[in-house]
Amino acid sequence: MSQFSGFPARMEFTPIPNYFLNVLLPRISDIRELKTTLHTLAALYRKRGHPRFVTCQELMNNDGLMKSLKADDEEPQEALRRALQMASQRGTFIHIALDRDGSTEDIYLLNTEADRKIAARIESGELKISGLKAAEKTYVETEEPPGIFTLYEQNIGMLTPLIADELKEAEKLYPESWLRDAVKEAVALNKRNIRYIMRILERWSTEGKTDGAYQRVSKTDPDKYIKGKYGHMVRR
Repeated sequence: MSQFSGFPARMEFTPIPNYFLNVLLPRISDIRELKTTLHTLAALYRKRGHPRFVTCQELMNNDGLMKSLKADDEEPQEALRRALQMASQRGTFIHIALDRDGSTEDIYLLNTEADRKIAARIESGELKISGLKAAEKTYVETEEPPGIFTLYEQNIGMLTPLIADELKEAEKLYPESWLRDAVKEAVALNKRNIRYIMRILERWSTEGKTDGAYQRVSKTDPDKYIKGKYGHMVRR
């Protein structure tokens, strides 16, 4: 194996979602799926216009990707299709098979809430893509919808493995609506950290929460002394 000579002084960078690095990456064990996923994310990032998607053929035209998929046991084209199928079944991408003049054209969108809506519009025929028409629905939903993790990253900050574990534990203890409301309250008060969110949830758990607002226990409860040991000696 020849040694890598190093990166050049000037080069382009491709952003990678933190959610991918912290939550999805640890689940991927197949190296070809990983390579294909990274190249597809890069291709989607470089796309312009609406909707943003990448075709299987575009990925086949990617020399760097196809060279990296070469192996003795499988042709690169088949390895790519298998890797894309794995990534779609995992829920990383939304796969839609479209018809182009009698031939199937496979396109891939990032599995986000916005792109799921776009996929539904494409498959229903409401959204037209030049030269393509919907053939069949072939994508699957994620086993664990991003939900609170995406909400945290979008509003609070980077999702680390420790924070992800805390959120997962909180999902077991509190209703989903509480988690979302706690994030919203933290944002409204500019207290953007996991500790403050957890304190909100703990407070609601002990003090009560109704109609989106927690109920404080009054420090000057008029019945405080009446209900006490010497209540019979106290007048209102």
